[in-house]
Amino acid sequence: MDKHNQNTTSNQHSPSRGSVWEVLGVATRLGLTSFGGPIAHLGYFRDEYVQRRRWLDEKTYADLVGLCQFLPGPASSQVGISIGLLRAGLPGAIASWFGFTMPSVLLLVLFSWFFAGTDIEKAGWLHGLMVVAVAIVAQAVWGMAKSLAPDPPRGTVALLAAIAALAFPTAGTQVAIIILAGLIGWRLLPRKEPEDTIPITLSVSRRSAVLSLVLFAVLLLGLPLLAQVTKSQWIAIADGFYRTGALVFGGGHVVLPLLQSVVVPHGWVSGESFLAGYGAAQAVPGPLFTFASYLGTAAAGLSGAALATLAIFLPSFFLVIGALPFWQYIRRRTAFQAAFAGVNAAVVGILLAALYDPVFTKAIKGPFDFALALIAFGLLMVWKMPPWIVVAVTALGGWVLEVFS
Repeated sequence: MDKHNQNTTSNQHSPSRGSVWEVLGVATRLGLTSFGGPIAHLGYFRDEYVQRRRWLDEKTYADLVGLCQFLPGPASSQVGISIGLLRAGLPGAIASWFGFTMPSVLLLVLFSWFFAGTDIEKAGWLHGLMVVAVAIVAQAVWGMAKSLAPDPPRGTVALLAAIAALAFPTAGTQVAIIILAGLIGWRLLPRKEPEDTIPITLSVSRRSAVLSLVLFAVLLLGLPLLAQVTKSQWIAIADGFYRTGALVFGGGHVVLPLLQSVVVPHGWVSGESFLAGYGAAQAVPGPLFTFASYLGTAAAGLSGAALATLAIFLPSFFLVIGALPFWQYIRRRTAFQAAFAGVNAAVVGILLAALYDPVFTKAIKGPFDFALALIAFGLLMVWKMPPWIVVAVTALGGWVLEVFS
């Protein structure tokens, strides 16, 4: 290490240490109150962890956010896991995830139980939850396109990805699109000089990081083979949700098409129930990836909920622990940045395809449904209403349409 790097490291404010119970308490409060999606979650985290409690400084927090935006998986959950790891080691990482995640898990499991056996076509408010998904995904596509595909090269990648996803609607196609887009970005997209960054100080060794990445890859490659050999529904659930958590770039709403391709073709959840649950997931605090808890409950009861929840979040632990010691090296390689620019553009296209099928085709049955979706979109985009309020208004609108139809 040269003298400059030594000085940089020694002058850095390392994250302070604390207890697991302290981490759990703060994370649980955030899990009960953090509405609004991953971008809002990052704002809540900054207010709580940086400004109020001063567990870490602004630059370290910004570096963690940059790392978790770079990795596949739920960015806000990964930031929380990282902060817990820095604050109280691996037990702190688990406590941070558990506290932030469990409130929405419990709410969505309860919703799934309540929803079981209900005919969605005859329940207006449930159909309203399907309709609000159109507005929410449209808002996500619009926002992501402006930031991740703002120029002709990346816009072209996004459009080609959407066309391919619509033409060949399988989980394998989505993975192939992501890989191909990364290669296109690496070879063809312009490269930008990396910004100066401050190294993150942590107790995770490089040996532990390598072991974590090996476990990540073994499960990613081994679970599909095991599912084929055993024909077990439990292994299939673990495989489908683990693969989703490992391959979703962009987090949040991008989980929709991959999860749909996992649960609906297997017959675990109907397309209508899938979208109703997705709408309900917008109305609860915490990470959107807890949508997996609703789907796991619908597929195999409470045990299915636990398995799906653990499987979809487990890759985040492996990736955070595996990437933190190498993050400084990765960020300074322009080839990685260009490759992920291509991947992020393709993510926009995959979500655009999902906006049409299954979201629009399943939810919009006529002009009144489309009008209700436009109202929800206006509340989100024009009036900037919180998503949970828009969900409630649209559910009420679905009930009104049922009464007067």
